[in-house]
Parts: sequence; structure tokens; C-alpha cells
Amino acid sequence: MADTCDVIIIGGGIAGVSTAFHLTERGCQVAVLERACVAAAATGRSSGMVRMHYDLEAESRLAWASFQYFTQWRERVGGECGFTRTGFVQIVSPDHVEHLRANVAMHQRIGIPALLVTADDVKRLAPDFATDDFEVAAYEPESGYADPASTANALMTAAREHGARLVQDCQVTGLKTAGGRVTGVETQRGEFDAPVIVNAAGAWAGAVGRMAGVELPVDTWWHEVAFIRRPPAMRAHPAVIDLSNAMYFRPETGGLTLIGLEDGSQFGDPPDSDADHVGPGFVERAVDRLCRRMPGIDAGSLASAYRGCDGITPDQRPIMDQVGPEGFYAACGFSGTGFKLGPAVGACMAEMILDGRARLVDVSAFAARRFETGRLLEGEHPYQQVWR
Repeated sequence: MADTCDVIIIGGGIAGVSTAFHLTERGCQVAVLERACVAAAATGRSSGMVRMHYDLEAESRLAWASFQYFTQWRERVGGECGFTRTGFVQIVSPDHVEHLRANVAMHQRIGIPALLVTADDVKRLAPDFATDDFEVAAYEPESGYADPASTANALMTAAREHGARLVQDCQVTGLKTAGGRVTGVETQRGEFDAPVIVNAAGAWAGAVGRMAGVELPVDTWWHEVAFIRRPPAMRAHPAVIDLSNAMYFRPETGGLTLIGLEDGSQFGDPPDSDADHVGPGFVERAVDRLCRRMPGIDAGSLASAYRGCDGITPDQRPIMDQVGPEGFYAACGFSGTGFKLGPAVGACMAEMILDGRARLVDVSAFAARRFETGRLLEGEHPYQQVWR
């Protein structure tokens, strides 16, 4: 006999567990089915940045709403998320400076604590940075990073305290439908029935969609990350996205700096591929880029390196929508930037399911039909596609 609940969520990453948390807060009986363990894939391999700088207003609004959770975690969720305030700096190439100014103005209109700063200001914030290749940058003094695994597990723990069920090592093998709506799922651990199913399966979201007869344009995207041990004399620094050098980096406890690159990404590899080893030359390229911004870090050493996989859409923006059979929802395709949006994503998905539309943030821009009409999302003042 199948287990029965109100909502089945496929995937124990940040989108799935956040949706479970918000649904259970409103009294729903929820089952989270996870093929491995909570935060096993994209979430656990996330850089963990918590910042609001996007060139698309809807994403900035999601990030701003989520920021309230990260900074009030114990009161809103319970447990620990590991939020650490470092400040955040966005650097762009000279041909995107006017777009940077316009995007900061948009962030300020939303209420985000963001401002334009000069290169001299950045030098005062981070004396070890080279700042002679730009004149202005965006700065968010309250931003920083959180611990992705702790964040996801805290949300799942809170959801379980409200009655949610977590089933790990539970791979979904099929979806059940009747009369044009979903009725449940088949898994390696038996059947589960519910009138609502949420596809929060990350890099596996495309395969899960096909089980429901839905073609979601979600490919796999692999990113590589290295932790560099800074020389003892080199201080901690803000979190940074440096588009002029196609990289992002942030400090980590223990005198480390995490760095990832925005080019050389791998697309289409199976999501079950090796995640413990980076490709040839990645560490050398990453260190070379980082030395351009932090010249003294070449005296440091490599601590570790790994890679992770997420689902990516053609416009590198998420899908948050009811798709295909009645009762089938998608919260996927976050394209490597979903962690910082996670708390608000879950709240919006719960509202979409229970109220018919999201109220915390208008997420109608993330409807799946944009891919059918060819109206892909782009900011009013865009920079470039992040991953390439």
C-alpha cells in the first residue's frame, strides 16, 4: 500500500527542503524524496554566497527576501545556517559600468543596502586587492556567505519538526497520473501518493519532468571550485564577483579563499559523473586569475578542489511554475545561483501551491512558457550570461 501525503517533493537540495519547510508551516503533510542525502548535489557544492546583485529585478527581489532569512535564521527557521558577513563587491568590465550603475539604482529602489564605490574605496576594504583596472564597483556591506549544508539541513529539520517526512536513498523511477493530474510516484523504496508533486531535482529535473510527460529545457552544468590557503600575511577579504576576470571568490574560515571560474564550464555531462576531481589545468587557471586581483596569493597553497553539478536553462534563470499535468510543479533550473534564493523560493512555491500564486515575490517571469514563446529572460541592464 502506498504512503499518502499532501505534497511530494522530489529533491533534498535548498529548493526542495525550503518548499517543505514553508508548506509544513502552513499545515501540509509533506514527503521529501531524496536520491542520496540532503544537500548531496548542487546545494552541498555551492559556493554559499549570500548577495543580492543581479541584473534581473525578480532575482534580486528573491535574493533580498531570502537575505532576511539568512540574517534572522534562528528566529525564522531555527538551527544554524552559518551566515558570515564579509561584504560583497561586484566588479565589471569597463564596457558594463553604466549597466552596473543602473543595476545598483534598481537594487536601491527595492531596498537592498547597495551602493557604488570607487576603486580607492575597494582598496581600503581589501588592501591586498589590485584595483587599477576599474574605477567603480558595486558594494553590499551586509552581504557575505553561509554554509550550504547547514542551511539545507536546518530547513529540513524544521520541516520535520512540523511533520514532514524525509526519505533518503530514495530514487524516483516513475510518476503516476490519472485524469490529467498527478497522483503519486514510484520509487526504489515503494510508492508514494499525493495530489501535488514538486520537481526540485536539480540536475535530474529534466529526467523527472519527462516522467510526467513534460520537456523542461534543463541541461546539466558542471562547475569547478578550489580552496586556496592564503599566505599568513594576507588578510581576509570581501566576497567578490569579478566579471572582468570571469571569476568569483570569497573568504572561508581557516585562512582560505574559495574561487570558481565563470568560463570553461562543462555542459551535458551526466549528473552522476565524478564530482571529486577537477579537470586538467583548472587549478592553474584559477590561481592565475586570482593573482590578477590578489597579487600576493601566489605565495599560498592549494587546500582542495572539487566540482559540482546543477541544472541550467537556456537563459540561465530558474523555472518556478505549474507545468504539465495538474498538480505538477517545477522549482528547478537555478543555473548555479540558486542557494542564495532558496529561502524565498520555498516560500513562493508554497504560496503558488496553496494560494494559486506567489505573493512574497512575483515570480511569474520564471514561468516555463517563456521557452516555448522564445521570450527568454534578460535584465534591463544585462552584463552577460554567467556561465560560458
